[in-house]
Formats: sequence, structure tokens, C-alpha cells
Amino acid sequence: MHETMLETTVTYSIDYQGKRCTVEHVPARVCQETGEARFAPETVERIQAQIQGGSPPDRVLEMPVFDFARSPAQLQ
Repeated sequence: MHETMLETTVTYSIDYQGKRCTVEHVPARVCQETGEARFAPETVERIQAQIQGGSPPDRVLEMPVFDFARSPAQLQ
């Protein structure tokens, strides 16, 4: 299989200390066939520093959460 990588930016999400964190405009190499994103080591270090650094986020979003394991009868 021949992978075709595209240099682009992506939105990266991770759970940190029980909270979902999102970092936008992250440089990545993305496989056009599989959608897999690969990050340079420096990029990963910067993501970790931003999330763990204690600086305030640029904005905060409220996000609905659904439990897939909940039975259909419980949905009504």
C-alpha cells in the first residue's frame, strides 16, 4: 500500500485530568487514504506544554455527552 501524506493542520483532542481538551490548528502529516495523523516530536511536546502548562485556554466550549451503553428503553 502506498501512503500519500499531506501536510496540513488538524484539531487534536485528548482527555487530561478528567477533562476533554482540544487544540486547534495543529500541524500534522495526514494519510489521504486512512486519515491517520502523524505529528513531529516538537509538536507533541508543544501540545503537552499547552495543556499541562496552566495557561488559560483561548475559549471554552460546552459539549453534550451521550452514553452509547445506555439501553434504548432508557432513552425514552
